[in-house]
Amino acid sequence: MCGEVNVLKRKKVSIIGAGNVGSAAALWIASKHLADVVLVDIVVPHAKGKALDLQEALPIAGVDASITGTGDYRLTKDSDIVVITAGMPRKEGMSRDDLVKVNADIIKSATKEVAKYSPKCILIIVSNPLDAMVHVAARVSKFPKQRVMGMAGTLDSARFRAFLAEKLDVSVQDVTAFVMGGHGDTMIPVLRYANVAGIPVEDWLPKKELEKIVARTRNGGGEFLPLLKTSAWVAPGIAIAEMAEAILLDKRRVLPVAAYLDGEYGQKGLFIGVPVVLGKNGVEKVIEVKMNAAEKKAFRKTAEQVRNVVKVADRFI
Repeated sequence: MCGEVNVLKRKKVSIIGAGNVGSAAALWIASKHLADVVLVDIVVPHAKGKALDLQEALPIAGVDASITGTGDYRLTKDSDIVVITAGMPRKEGMSRDDLVKVNADIIKSATKEVAKYSPKCILIIVSNPLDAMVHVAARVSKFPKQRVMGMAGTLDSARFRAFLAEKLDVSVQDVTAFVMGGHGDTMIPVLRYANVAGIPVEDWLPKKELEKIVARTRNGGGEFLPLLKTSAWVAPGIAIAEMAEAILLDKRRVLPVAAYLDGEYGQKGLFIGVPVVLGKNGVEKVIEVKMNAAEKKAFRKTAEQVRNVVKVADRFI
């Protein structure tokens, strides 16, 4: 009828942690017209300031969305997706166990609030050590395992693709490649499945050159530290947005994420990076790619490393 206004309710994504990664994710999510965003941080003025800056950019970008900064979890109520980026980087003098304890406490606290206000949401964990923190969030939230995942493989695979495209001097759009395993130095950039427009990269480059690209991918995050004295944030932000887009629009994208394995790849009860189908329900399906003997051995090694960190995290849940 004339005069009636049809208001379409937008989706809501809440991001816990308004640092560089959280604010970059908020910008990418809003710029893709995916959802309203709530930025939550214990430093409330910081969250409000970041949100205000982002909100004022949206008219120029032609985006209708709301970006709110707060320290109040009540504003996250009924979120469709909650992304947790909050956490402490490892500092001088800290052991790995120290880092696990500090960030496990942060993830526990945030997850309890998230589960209280958005019991039907999908959780994307970004905090490190990534795979172990996904485990903590799953234990604390008690959400179905398909609704809890980690963002790492999407980012690591983007780096792998970027390095291949740079070396080959071809469009990155034509490079298909993915990374599996834990988010660390045992990750597996899978060369055998990497290709350019269907042509295997092993047909393009000699083994030594490919090994250099694999090594650079494994150290992708560490490459930023001497340059910026901090971690990357733009690429992680858009990797989060890519996962959110697949879920919110039910695109059923095939993306590598830290997902729960229940026997796949010979592993059970473990969150680790594998390719999955990502849609409205979260992890719709874990894709079990065929692996040769060397790849299976590498996957067992990375899974063992993840389990060792998970055992440490379990002490603090």
